Amino acid sequence: MKKRILFVDDDPLVLGALQRMLHGMRQEWDMEFLGSGTLALERMGLAPFDVVVTDMRMPGMNGAELLEEVMRRYPKTIRIVLSGHTDKELILKCVNSTHQYLSKPCDSRTIKATVQRVCALQDAVENERVNHLVAQMGRLPSLPSIYAQIVEELNDPSSTIEEIGQIVNQDIAMTAQFLKLVNSAYFGLSHTVTSPAEAAMYLGIDTIKSLVLSIHTFSQFDDLNGRGFKLDALMHHSLRTAGRAGRIAKFERSNSRVVNECFIGGMLHDIGKLLLAANFPKDYEEVTRLVEEVGFASCVAEKQLFGVNHAGVGGYLLGLWGLPLPVVEAISLHHSPHDSADPAFGALTAVHAANVFEHESMPDFSPTADHVLDGPYLARLGLAHRVKEWRQNGQTTETKGGRS
Repeated sequence: MKKRILFVDDDPLVLGALQRMLHGMRQEWDMEFLGSGTLALERMGLAPFDVVVTDMRMPGMNGAELLEEVMRRYPKTIRIVLSGHTDKELILKCVNSTHQYLSKPCDSRTIKATVQRVCALQDAVENERVNHLVAQMGRLPSLPSIYAQIVEELNDPSSTIEEIGQIVNQDIAMTAQFLKLVNSAYFGLSHTVTSPAEAAMYLGIDTIKSLVLSIHTFSQFDDLNGRGFKLDALMHHSLRTAGRAGRIAKFERSNSRVVNECFIGGMLHDIGKLLLAANFPKDYEEVTRLVEEVGFASCVAEKQLFGVNHAGVGGYLLGLWGLPLPVVEAISLHHSPHDSADPAFGALTAVHAANVFEHESMPDFSPTADHVLDGPYLARLGLAHRVKEWRQNGQTTETKGGRS
């Protein structure tokens, strides 16, 4: 069945260019091209669309207003906005109603890849509840502008580490949190790092990029600390898991791309818990009660309350963000890696193992279904014999008792 995609832009030249660029997708997509938000809503009233891609600046109803209304009326529709650098004020107004931003000018390859990815993710989630939950969430974390700037800078062959550091320095709060983490025992640096540029020299730009994304994501949920949710504990667990996953990948002699995917997958593997707790606080209080008082595994309790667990919700959102598919899979399946068809070691393997090892290291650890290694999965990959070495080599300097 064809996916229905709606493109909205008030400029007829832009709409004409989109039609020409996407002509080859007619076999996969049922596309319509309309010139205003009002017309778009009228058309959606006659037949639903799977994806809406809208320009930001339009007379009458702008893109932010259109997507707010689409979210309210058609919460299952994926919402993508095309915006320029001058649209920052409008972007802030549609943070909660937009699944993904694309910067203008945007070529056909980027548009095709983005729409194909979000459609594939939508199809991959069999449980309709995931689509429903994520679509109706009024509080979704946004990608930080600093992250986008770093990615853009990295695309410039002449960019330097100092320039990357200056981008992070623009945000004082981000810099403070960033240096606090970099100088923690998790990274085991031999001296105190005083600037993001210096951190990039020691840890690499990919790690810096991952930390910026993670810090920004967690900071958007600071208020959960005062509502009984242990946000700080989750942040520290995520950081330890990320460190372990990265070290496991290095032990397996993975390349730098895989190591970075392991790190960012570890940092964000529990982001679904933040989304559920922030958007459905009363229900998540019951999840916490079932885990702490009854002894339920968190995935089991979440499934009982929401019909889906945090891994599925988190992976779905990060797929919409456009993170690499190995990262999305590591987050979506870190409690059920046997569902992956990938026959090789990757971010999923490392994050799954690192998460279990970190829970095992907790003083009050009691094994539950979601904190046990998936033996058959590891055996299928021919890696079951590596577990003991992963445990030893994946420990943080903090776990070993001190900073190296």
